[in-house]
Amino acid sequence: MEELNKNIHKSSIEDQMLVIFGVNGDLAKRKLLPAIFQLFLDKLLPTRFAIIGAGSQEKSEETNRNDVSAALLQFSKPAVESFPDELEEFIHHIYYQKVNNQNEDDFRSLNEYITRLSTQLEIPKKIIYYFSIPPFLYEIVAANLIKYGLNTESDGWKRIIVEKPFGYNLETAIDLDKKLRSGFNEDQIYRIDHYLGKETVQNIMVTRFSNGFFEPIWNRKYVDRVEITASEKIGVGNRGGYYDTSGAMRDMVQNHLLQVLAVVAMEPPSIFDSESIRNESVKVLQSLRPIKPNEVAQNVVRAQYIQTVVDDEIQKGYRQEKDVAPNSKTETYIAMRLFIDNWRWGDIPFYIRTGKQLPEQVTEVVIHLKPAPHQLFKQRCVAQSTNMIILRINPDAGVAVDFGMKIPGAGYKVQNVNMAFHYSDLAHTKISEAYERLLLDCMIGDSTLYARADAVRASWKFIDPILQTWKNNADIPIYFYDCNTWGPKEADFLFGNKELKWRPPFKKFKA
Repeated sequence: MEELNKNIHKSSIEDQMLVIFGVNGDLAKRKLLPAIFQLFLDKLLPTRFAIIGAGSQEKSEETNRNDVSAALLQFSKPAVESFPDELEEFIHHIYYQKVNNQNEDDFRSLNEYITRLSTQLEIPKKIIYYFSIPPFLYEIVAANLIKYGLNTESDGWKRIIVEKPFGYNLETAIDLDKKLRSGFNEDQIYRIDHYLGKETVQNIMVTRFSNGFFEPIWNRKYVDRVEITASEKIGVGNRGGYYDTSGAMRDMVQNHLLQVLAVVAMEPPSIFDSESIRNESVKVLQSLRPIKPNEVAQNVVRAQYIQTVVDDEIQKGYRQEKDVAPNSKTETYIAMRLFIDNWRWGDIPFYIRTGKQLPEQVTEVVIHLKPAPHQLFKQRCVAQSTNMIILRINPDAGVAVDFGMKIPGAGYKVQNVNMAFHYSDLAHTKISEAYERLLLDCMIGDSTLYARADAVRASWKFIDPILQTWKNNADIPIYFYDCNTWGPKEADFLFGNKELKWRPPFKKFKA
């Protein structure tokens, strides 16, 4: 957050309101309210601001403020305990209005409440509406906002933040966009993907484009393959009902991992602004080589975790989880091989994997470089592997470069060593949470780290045929893997080379 303070001053952020639909829900309590409180502590909120919670419960202003305090104490305890006076001051910026999202009249009341509050607090009607609600309510809430003029900008700008998923498939994504655009312009719509808010995802661009020894080799001439891993150590927990209609492909690949891939593979933007950056990332997604129905089984591996004994404890299998169908074919693990058909990356494979109940909670990108043309020390190397550039997104975020080095002593024995940078080494720098960065960006009108409509369509256009092939072809297998393992052995077959395997990420970051 120190870096944000250097670039953004409180005086540059306009007085405004933030309306959170679904303020009583888990996302608001765990992520949004703690993020806003931290922005307040870092003096990054405007002089005049109001946070209006919109929820279906009937409760007083005082009760709502007590609920917000309790949520902050639970999910942002160190900050609350360290800054009790600031908490008391912050709470006085919190307001509440009962809104049943499917009741049109409640939006008339919300409009009247905002008008009164705007006059009372002398805050202009510059408003962010955060949709912290189930996806099926997005178009309903948007329509109700439009009906009562809560989208009009004659009295101040209006912006909406929409959580993923942006549709269930290509058709529904296009339909949702059409309904949002019936009353909001594209520059008013902020589609949030918290992966893009991670400091280390943003730093991929800086690593590439500001260093003369990275960008010249970031292409098909020097890169052998790219791996992107996002592993989770937990299962679906109490989200079985949602997850069984979604799966890893919709939940992780279509949005998070394809967005990370776009950042890794994009061309340098002509200028470093929102539209130029997003133009280049969209080009990557539009260049993804379609996987034809007869190619799906060879390029995509799906699997489920099964009941396993781990450390003398029984871990549930996916089909034993609450609200999951006993014969479910929903994938909790995806590994896939894909290609980007453009000048920079032609015929270089990208490998993506994500899964639940894996050994570590890790997200990283590994750039495997091609070996030197003439392997002088091939017979003397202790470890035979290509050089690597590892971009660790979390945990223990950082960058490492793996290369061969002579072992001290007689002869020319070579082993792989690495140089690693850890963000934790910057002792006086705090890495802001993704929601802090993204909320602040929306407040100042910077959409760089938000997904654009054409990017959403391009990712669905690539993913949808795979989902349809699974649906229409019962012969395509779903594999199984034990909890606390790195997935099914079939995932290694994607490399087409018995000597190649997925790089096992370590919890403690190293090459």
